[in-house]
Amino acid sequence: MRRLTPFILLAFLACSRSNPQTPVTAVDTARRDTTITASNPPIVYPDSPPTIPDARLAELSGLAASPTNSGIVYVHNDSGDSSRFFALSPGAQTRATIYFNGDPAVKPYGVTDCEDMTLAEGKDGQSYVFIGDIGDNDAVRKYIRIYRVKEPNLSKQDTVHPPTLYLASEPLTLRYPDGSHDAETLMADPIDRLLYIVSKREDSVAIYSTPLDFKAGDTVTLTEQTRLFFPGNGIAKWVTGGSIAHDGSQVLLKTYSQVYYWKRNSATPVWKTMESGATSLPYTPEPQGEAIGFTVDGKGYYTVSEGKNTKLYHYWVP
Repeated sequence: MRRLTPFILLAFLACSRSNPQTPVTAVDTARRDTTITASNPPIVYPDSPPTIPDARLAELSGLAASPTNSGIVYVHNDSGDSSRFFALSPGAQTRATIYFNGDPAVKPYGVTDCEDMTLAEGKDGQSYVFIGDIGDNDAVRKYIRIYRVKEPNLSKQDTVHPPTLYLASEPLTLRYPDGSHDAETLMADPIDRLLYIVSKREDSVAIYSTPLDFKAGDTVTLTEQTRLFFPGNGIAKWVTGGSIAHDGSQVLLKTYSQVYYWKRNSATPVWKTMESGATSLPYTPEPQGEAIGFTVDGKGYYTVSEGKNTKLYHYWVP
């Protein structure tokens, strides 16, 4: 999306916090056991997050943890960047730059406004990255697009000289059933095999779905499942990102001021789960925080903001 000045965004956040709204369910924010073992490696806490030094990563909007490449977190920029994403180490160092083939008709970058990403296993047992070219600040796009890219194996890549990879992609073109919307949230549900898109700016945001196992090149109309209302005022309550845990058991949505959490019963659809009361989780306000994603084991989540020298935050799920 367009860059918001820190003054404007912080002013909205302050306004939102100063006007009491109907509260979401309170939670105990005590952290989990932090004993370092092979199955519980050291994780950076919000009070000491690593800084992302790569100057190319100044418009970060999407984030997803890799189930294939241990410790890797994928991120991407939004409008103004080309069809690419980046692999980061746990210390926020760039480990690879990954290009995918976008739409040659979209000049000059191949994509319009990529706003979120997610990962899911395909029917072939391979892990795939899904990049959502779904941003639409002015709500004028007749179609949006999702790109499916087979996740690369980075285990043997040069960590001293991070590689640049060029991968094929499979596009899915989407249209809304009720006109254009701006959106910054793309999530994959591995249980019901659905992709979810959540609109951003409405007072009550809409949740849309489409099959995860799409045929490359298809054009599909999204299905509206429900609408959700979140407390807050103006920009502070805009929905900027979301994530479903890799096993489908947990759901996150993020606004500029809050992180909302749901525990899901596998027999209940994600959208139905989100109609129940959300829990508010810990979140350190960022200059323009738009991205969120579960860790691979579902015990924590990452957030990251737009801006130069931004930080990669990690939190435990209480």
